[in-house]
Amino acid sequence: MLFITNRLPRQSIRTRLNRNFDFDLANNAASNSVFFCERLGLEVYEELGHQAFLQRLKDSKHRQLLFFIHGFSNLPEDVFAATHELQTLCEAAEPKEVLVVPVIWPCDNDLGIVKDYWDDQESADLSGFSFARVLQKFLHWRETLQFDEQEVPCLKRINVLAHSMGNRVLRETLRAWDKYHLPGGVPLLFRNTFLVAADIVNESLQVGGPGELICHASRNVTVYFASDDLALRASKASNLKHRIASRRLGHTGPEDMLLTPRNVYAVDCDDVNTLYDYPKGHTYFRSGERIGEPGVVFLHLFAALRTGRVFPDDETRRMTILKA
Repeated sequence: MLFITNRLPRQSIRTRLNRNFDFDLANNAASNSVFFCERLGLEVYEELGHQAFLQRLKDSKHRQLLFFIHGFSNLPEDVFAATHELQTLCEAAEPKEVLVVPVIWPCDNDLGIVKDYWDDQESADLSGFSFARVLQKFLHWRETLQFDEQEVPCLKRINVLAHSMGNRVLRETLRAWDKYHLPGGVPLLFRNTFLVAADIVNESLQVGGPGELICHASRNVTVYFASDDLALRASKASNLKHRIASRRLGHTGPEDMLLTPRNVYAVDCDDVNTLYDYPKGHTYFRSGERIGEPGVVFLHLFAALRTGRVFPDDETRRMTILKA
């Protein structure tokens, strides 16, 4: 399994091709260095370097890529287990259609969920600088291929799935990319961007909001939300404790659809989220009531991946409710 991370290794931060790579789980500092790696087995990883990594993605038999940005309080092997489940569902739906690539940022492994939450918020924000460099490396690599007569350009479609606080990582990545690398604004890079149980404020995607660049960089932005998501309810309480009063995007969907760009779609998952993830109702985008069987959220998401359209039967529709 290929993956990208800005978690620090126990080894030197200097890239060495094909070396062993071991996560330093006691260190949740958001490194400015980025590592392009492969998981070979349980807690066995190898660093590939960005050139070999991007070439591996290009040479993959899959038609599309789905970069998966996980939520808070997830250690690497937790992320790999979630990615494996998601990849298995994708292969069962349509073989060789979608390759899932996890993006691992440094969550904390302290005891105590509230302490983890605030540590992870800081790591999520700082990780934006690291992953902006990943996007810039990809852009440079793709442009280099276009001028090389010996190489075929990479034609794979690129998609992003951000879960929970991973939405904060995505938001800050695009803001840093725009500010430090792209004076002309972010390019239209992603075919689909899926924001699941997003732990960012529900005005984020509005014009002028902190997440507006997500809409600029994506053909479609689909927000999956559920009002009884207990993890986001705890998130709201944590923010209120620090005098930050705002509802979360993953709780209510966009605050006002009329103020969001036309490529934003809202999907109410209130009827299925606790069926798939009892009692928290927070991780509901993979399997349904049984592990390994796709839930309606995954099926909706995968249909958008295949077609490139969120509501292919009605081009004017922007909202729906999913039923079990």
